[in-house]
Amino acid sequence: MTSIDDVARASGVSTATVSRALRGLPNVSPATRETVLATAEQLGYVVSSSASGLATGRTLAMGVVVPNVSRWFYATVLEGIDAALRRVGYDTILFNLGLKGEDRERVFHRSILRKRTDAVIALCLDFTPAEREQLASLGHPTIVVGGPVPGLRHLGVDELAVARAATAHLIALGHRQIGHLAGIPEPGLNKRVPQRRRRGYELALSSAGLSARPEWIEPSDFQISGAREAALRLLRREPRPTALFAASDEMAIGAILAARELGLDVPRELSVIGIDNHALAETFGLTTIAQDAFGQGRLAAELMLEELAGAPPRVGQLHVPATLIERATTAPPASRAQVE
Repeated sequence: MTSIDDVARASGVSTATVSRALRGLPNVSPATRETVLATAEQLGYVVSSSASGLATGRTLAMGVVVPNVSRWFYATVLEGIDAALRRVGYDTILFNLGLKGEDRERVFHRSILRKRTDAVIALCLDFTPAEREQLASLGHPTIVVGGPVPGLRHLGVDELAVARAATAHLIALGHRQIGHLAGIPEPGLNKRVPQRRRRGYELALSSAGLSARPEWIEPSDFQISGAREAALRLLRREPRPTALFAASDEMAIGAILAARELGLDVPRELSVIGIDNHALAETFGLTTIAQDAFGQGRLAAELMLEELAGAPPRVGQLHVPATLIERATTAPPASRAQVE
């Protein structure tokens, strides 16, 4: 079995330096840390959580509170978190709420997190005042990924900006009749995400001298099936829009399926754009504003590890980049004569 001494010899540093590098402690240069981590992985060395915990007084585990692990964004962020933690011998303790009230009670009011973790990452959740108080009482580094929460640090894309960029792309192509599949806030989830994406759509239209027509804004959940039904309702109205901005890629895919069902050609008769760069986006040729969900999870974990190692906390909102990826679902609007 590979020992810490084996890693030290192969890395050309002391055993103490290896220990500090693997535990994410300060006073180790980035280059040395990378060398130690790569050597440990190559040799198959696994940090002993129990031994390191006794030495540091920590659990060497990070709690991740997830609304529902079955959804793409949450699962992908979770993979990024776990990848960052595994590199330094930390464990991920998952609290899957399943959007159930009794599970929130278990996590936030029975102090499970207090006893088992060194830091907490929450995904796309909104919090009651009592839950925010509970998180603050832990004394652990805490961060939220996916939607700003008052009183807590947040990491994610600028929801307003990405929605404006998506709508502006359609406007730049020449569309003036632009609809919106608007996300419905789900109980317990961060309502600011769908709210800011709708507001970004409205601001982009206003900046171009256009108005948001109420009959072209259709609410839906963030699922493909629900968005398909919403898009069918919207696209059956006359006049119908020439383009749709969907609040997520899954919703955009639902709109594409609805358009096909109605015999509308995408993008000749209807352009569609989403947000995310979901795993299915490329398959559907979907134009989207891409966010790096895996990278957000990895960065959130790294920030928590740095703070546990003694770095000063990074406060407020941390916006990460988002990028327009043009594929096959957006194009300039065709004239009625061209369509017919």
